[in-house]
Amino acid sequence: MDIASDAPQSRYFQSQGLKLHFTDWGNAQAPPLLLVHGGLDHSRSWDYLARALAADYHVVAPDLRGHGDSGWAFGSSYSLADHVYDLTGLVKAEGFEKVAIVGHSMGGMVSLTYAGAFPERVSKLVVLDGVTNFPARRPKPADVRITDWAGDLDKLAQRKIHRYPTVADGADRIVGRNPRLTREQAMHLATHGMKRNDGGSFSWKYDPYLRARAPYRLSLEDNIGLWSRIACPTLLVAASESFLPDPEKAGVMSHFKHAELAKIAGAGHWLQHDRPDEVLGLIQRFLTRS
Repeated sequence: MDIASDAPQSRYFQSQGLKLHFTDWGNAQAPPLLLVHGGLDHSRSWDYLARALAADYHVVAPDLRGHGDSGWAFGSSYSLADHVYDLTGLVKAEGFEKVAIVGHSMGGMVSLTYAGAFPERVSKLVVLDGVTNFPARRPKPADVRITDWAGDLDKLAQRKIHRYPTVADGADRIVGRNPRLTREQAMHLATHGMKRNDGGSFSWKYDPYLRARAPYRLSLEDNIGLWSRIACPTLLVAASESFLPDPEKAGVMSHFKHAELAKIAGAGHWLQHDRPDEVLGLIQRFLTRS
């Protein structure tokens, strides 16, 4: 799997005073396609899929705020609504009238929320293992969420940034989380996901405060209301070995007007890395289907 050539362009836009980065794969005359990464990830984790999809689409992959080469929201939490607002800013900055979106994990929830809030702006939607709120889930009461959040912030304020001697050590850490990755994949993810510190060590680019979940978040009823507003064809993709439940068994599918479900066998949560060719083929067939 070649993920080392045909480098895309790094570009930026402003959102709520933050300088946010996105990776632009060119082909500006083609229909726009946004690739939205998950939590603690970055835009270059899409490279294998992006390079193939760029033949037919203007592929743009944002680094969500606090991730990759985007600015950090100092003194603030990272909420789903903030990420959705950033997508609206990116779409506006690029002059896109309507976009197709592929989102993974947290990026899937961001994409679902965007498509539900602005249904007229999305032509097709693919969510890779990204439905994280479902009927059987029982959220914690608001007071517990707030006290947990405050405690998390206090702990993060005392936490030291982990420094790795080399990028290869960071790649070892990634493989520890997902043993299905090839060494090439892990090195690619670490190379674009790490920054060099003074003194020569390396650390992750993402803001450590992303680990503190904002206490103000959408309820299940809110999500269901948004899902029911999505007007475009929607493909939910589940991984057979994910820690997230199957959307069908979790009672999610009935809340969509135009959704279908596909399942990837032998894949965990990072299914686009575990089964890249299968996931790519699935996305291509769905996007080109009338």
